[in-house]
Amino acid sequence: MKLFTLSFSIIILASCASAPPPPASEGKAMPERSDKSAANQVIKSDLNRMADVEIAENTASLKTLMLKLYKRNPKELAKSTSDSADKMVEWVFDASTQHHWQFKEIENKQGTEAIYLAFNADYTGDRVLPFIVGLYTMLQKAHGGKDAFFLTDDIHPQSLYNVARNIEIAAWKLSSSRNANGELYLLSNELNERERNLSFEREFGKMVGRTDLLAFMLAEKNQRLISRIMQSIATAPFLPF
Repeated sequence: MKLFTLSFSIIILASCASAPPPPASEGKAMPERSDKSAANQVIKSDLNRMADVEIAENTASLKTLMLKLYKRNPKELAKSTSDSADKMVEWVFDASTQHHWQFKEIENKQGTEAIYLAFNADYTGDRVLPFIVGLYTMLQKAHGGKDAFFLTDDIHPQSLYNVARNIEIAAWKLSSSRNANGELYLLSNELNERERNLSFEREFGKMVGRTDLLAFMLAEKNQRLISRIMQSIATAPFLPF
């Protein structure tokens, strides 16, 4: 019986090893880090690698949101550049540029201050820029200003949890903040008799889910408590992070 069980296990393992990968059309491939085989992976824990993926995927979501916002609000793009939306997004997120996430066009504001500026009635500049810059720099601060993590790094789960709530508040502001004429400052989701587009909401949902998951896993590992703050999104101020 033991011999049969061993033989059966070997057959199953061999079948798994030889099975072809699923076709690309079946869905999005699992994210892979370009440095996964580098020597620095030796000084990374599983949670470090998860944090790497979380910040990378959230950054990708912000790029997607910025591109979609410019396509829905071309007049905002025209306030910043005559280039395409793709080039603008590439420039903002290009790590080799010299702006270091300091943009004089938005008074060098970052985090929640930049998000508030996007919906300030007196602001006449490109509203997409401060909205995305605010979200990205808020995430970066909660991660200690890093996008790669090692054993010596410490990410506070409460900061991540608070940022997830702030993303929810920012998404609500995007879909509800209006000017004196009752017009949305920025067009995003579309829900009417002719069109049903909730892609913005889904992207924000993915960001919240990733950030919350990492926060709770870090809290569990380090035996920390997360203070779950109950608040109304419509009236809540942004939380400290």
